[in-house]
Amino acid sequence: MSYQKYGIRPQLVERVKFKLKNPAVKDRMRLLLGNVTKYDLQDRVKVRKLVKSAGSILQEPLTDIQEEQIIDFILGQKIDPNNTFHLLKLWGMFR
Repeated sequence: MSYQKYGIRPQLVERVKFKLKNPAVKDRMRLLLGNVTKYDLQDRVKVRKLVKSAGSILQEPLTDIQEEQIIDFILGQKIDPNNTFHLLKLWGMFR
């Protein structure tokens, strides 16, 4: 999985996936990410803020190293939230 190349542990991904099955948490994440653009996802400062906000919503304490790994992963993917192909690629990574 490509997220592992960035040093992100599969256990963290599994915990987050489990927590996102809670409808209340999922709705809060949708509100956080609802208006995000591809330019936001290429701005390190904005991505850092989103990662910290998502960590607090998920009640997942992230170390500075984990935050940097996640930020590097997001920047490396060059995600466009309006491009269905990009979203399907991400979905396939985390199924």
